[in-house]
Amino acid sequence: MNSRKVKPYVIPIIYGICVIAFLFSMYFLGGFVNNILFSEDDNLEYVDGDITDNDDNDIPVVSTSVKIVRPFLDSSVSIAKTFYDYEGEAEEQENSILFYEDTYIQNSGVDYASTDQFDVISILDGTVISVEENDILGTTVEIRHSNDLISIYQSLSDVSVKKDDQIIQGQIIAKSGVSNINKELGNHLHFELYYKGKIVNPEEYYNKSVEEL
Repeated sequence: MNSRKVKPYVIPIIYGICVIAFLFSMYFLGGFVNNILFSEDDNLEYVDGDITDNDDNDIPVVSTSVKIVRPFLDSSVSIAKTFYDYEGEAEEQENSILFYEDTYIQNSGVDYASTDQFDVISILDGTVISVEENDILGTTVEIRHSNDLISIYQSLSDVSVKKDDQIIQGQIIAKSGVSNINKELGNHLHFELYYKGKIVNPEEYYNKSVEEL
């Protein structure tokens, strides 16, 4: 019995037909499955652009709240004189009195002192309103912040900012110094804070966000 030999070009043709048949079957099977999973009644909308109506360029994805910081970083700095609270305890009020030229004066801010000179920083971003030399208060820097906040730094030395400068939070604006109204404190910073035109106790505002005020 004679055996027949398969011609060399037949096998590649068979393989090609099988591959084409497989691809066609997968195409039609995929369409069938897609119709089952996603019917026309699902009313799906496809978008290829922005998915928000917000016209702003930036859309925050995390909290951008900034907290008020103390006007210094040196851990050796401590409170030398407290803010005068009219509703405070008598002992606290006594530590909040200044005596200058035979006159008792309520302390309108907080005095921070250290044996060594320390850097004075801005408590928030802001704009320098003024830089002034005062014979009684020493060199003073005033900064306007958002939400009707104004910070005032007195008894300064080596001031490194000027009027209309844009300041960022934590930026060094000067170093601690001395003043004639508080000579007994020596090297220190006198710090005042105003909120909506009213003087407030700075110690009650640290670590608060502007949105909390």
